[in-house]
Amino acid sequence: MTKLVVLPSQFVCPILIAAAGDKAQIRFLEFFAFNIRNPHTRRAYVRAVTEFLDWCAVAAGVSSIIDVEPLHVAAWIEGKTRQLSAPTVKQHLAAIRHLFDWLVTGQIVPVNPASSVRGPSHMVKTGKTPILDADEARRLLASIDTNNHAGLRDRALIALMVYSFARIGAALGMKVEDVYTQNRRLWVRLREKGGKRHEMPCHHNLEEYLVAYIDGTGLRDDPKGLLFRTIGRGTGQLTASPSPRPMLMR
Repeated sequence: MTKLVVLPSQFVCPILIAAAGDKAQIRFLEFFAFNIRNPHTRRAYVRAVTEFLDWCAVAAGVSSIIDVEPLHVAAWIEGKTRQLSAPTVKQHLAAIRHLFDWLVTGQIVPVNPASSVRGPSHMVKTGKTPILDADEARRLLASIDTNNHAGLRDRALIALMVYSFARIGAALGMKVEDVYTQNRRLWVRLREKGGKRHEMPCHHNLEEYLVAYIDGTGLRDDPKGLLFRTIGRGTGQLTASPSPRPMLMR
């Protein structure tokens, strides 16, 4: 079944697009419906291009999408650089570039005015994501109350990410059968971005926590089921529903 792409409820086609006619409007909407599949990227791109095109119409006096020039893009990016972080500005510029590439191939505009505009420089010297050292990880895992299903689950999930460096998305996508024995050792199977499959033997601590979780919650009888699940309200027991990211520790 085809999933319908839904734009934000407050979305209104920008004046510059409407001024260029029906063909331009259809091509503009198709950019979000066909060309951008990730819903988070789609929302970010909608905001970026809408803000830019509204700015062109109101502040720069541009009357149609075909009249947007590199100078307009450069001026808008310069203004955003004073307000937002460099990575965010770069994302906004990427949205504009991709939109105009799409409009060029659809013969709505002759050239891409954003292709020659450079974004702000950005150099990452240190990561922003805090990393637990070995002692901190041990203290965290030891502090979890494992006398219930939630505690067994949380300890197993945190240990999996600590010892395997797995992405949270890959961990939550695991099934019970992705924890398996091979050559008398426990292994885990992770499916990363792009469909890549990664298999690795478990650290002895991770093995202990995963086995305690699977056996302590009765998951071994459901090999095709998801490994990490929500806890039922009022029951304290695992449900069949997957654990969404904002609810991980509930």
